[in-house]
Order: sequence, then structure tokens, then C-alpha cells
Amino acid sequence: MLELRAVSTGYGGTPVVHDIDLTVQAGEIVTLVGANGAGKTTLVKTISGLLRAQRGQILFEGKRIETLSARARVMLGIAHVPEGRQTFAGLTVAENLELGGLLNRQRTRGDTASRMRDVCTLFPVLIERLHEPVANFSGGQHQMLAIARGLMASPKLLVLDEPSLGLSPVLVAQIFKLIASLRGRGMAILLSEQNARLSLAIADRGYVIENGRVAISGDGRELLHSSDIAERYLGVGADLGTGSAARDADYAAKLRQLMAG
Repeated sequence: MLELRAVSTGYGGTPVVHDIDLTVQAGEIVTLVGANGAGKTTLVKTISGLLRAQRGQILFEGKRIETLSARARVMLGIAHVPEGRQTFAGLTVAENLELGGLLNRQRTRGDTASRMRDVCTLFPVLIERLHEPVANFSGGQHQMLAIARGLMASPKLLVLDEPSLGLSPVLVAQIFKLIASLRGRGMAILLSEQNARLSLAIADRGYVIENGRVAISGDGRELLHSSDIAERYLGVGADLGTGSAARDADYAAKLRQLMAG
């Protein structure tokens, strides 16, 4: 569905990511992991069109899109949920969601309402507060709203940037359970996350980004279970420590049990 070929980009002519090759297939979760400043956010902004690629090719469903605007990429089926949520505090839940479907000019008000009901089945807390302003929402509720707003565009590819940032462990588990459920609906997901163990535990494949380059890639659980990868790339400062391969495997099992509850 998505393919990057030797993509490089940055800010003001200064490269931040270099020669990235990456693929995301339909119906799979692919995660980007790496330290803060590794280039993950720069890369996802380039995919969604918020930054222009300086070199390389970006293909979506076989067609090159690197010169298209962010708006055009949304119309093709790419939705980006940015870091920091960026919901509109002065608007209600319903109004925030309506903005997520605004670019689909062929959608009637009835279509928008139907799509909103469908999206909100994934977020019971939003149904309960549909007509309330979101100014006093918790961080977890803002994150759920941000994801729901992205889903309003009926994307084929959902790009999530740091969805667990600043959330409690219980809310993080809820968010990741939701992300895993979206794969079951046939959606492709590209997940950029500092919380490496959580994201690798639910990912089909992972790319470790280091200094703006792909340091290593592979099956998500194989990367998660590798003590060498953990110590070299996931970092002692990761949420649950580096630990051994056995500890990582035990954590993954506990996470899956929590998300199944």
C-alpha cells in the first residue's frame, strides 16, 4: 500500500532523515521506533505531505505521491494523527469529528452523521459526550478524539505519531488495544512510537530509526524478543527497561492479556 524508496528530507535544506526504504502492506501494523530526535516525526510528516521529500519516491497504492499536497493525500486515503493530539478545545466532540471528514465533498450531512456513529462505536466515552466542548477532556480522551477524527476520513492508511505520549499505563493499554482492533478491520497502520516495547508487541513489522536512518528492520516480535536489539536500540530509558529477551517476552504476553481483557 505504502512504499518509500530512498526518501530523504528535513527542514530548511538540512536533512534529518536519510535514504529511507520502507513498506506498509494493507491490513498490517508497521511501527517506527527510536529515541526522541531520531527522525520519526519528520518521516511521518513527509509521508502525510506536511513536509516535502527532498529526495526519493513515495508511492501509495502503486502511484507516486511525493509531489502531492497534504490535502490530496488525505483524499487518496492517508490520515495523519499528529503528535500532541491537536484537538480544538473550543469545539464539541461532534464538531471536532466533523472537521475530520470535511475534505470529502461528496459526503452529505447524513453520510457524515452515519460515519460519526460508526466511528464512535469504537469510543463509547465520545458517544456519551458528543455535544460537550472538549476543553476539559483528559489526555486519554483527547487522544481517543484525535484518532476518531482521523478515522472520519475513512482512511486506507492511518498514520499515528506518538499516541501514548503523556498517558497513564492503563490508558496506554486502552489506546494500543484500539490500534490493534483497527488492523482487524483491514486498515493499514503506520505507528511512530518512543514506547518501543508496546508498539513492537502489536506490530507485524518494525523499523528502528537511529540518527535519521533505518538501523534495522524485521518482524515486530522478533525485534521485541531480541536482547541485543533491546540493549543497542530500545534504550535503558525505555518505559520498562531493557531487560532480557525473556523479560521482553513476558511483558509482551502480559500486554496481550491486558488488551484482551
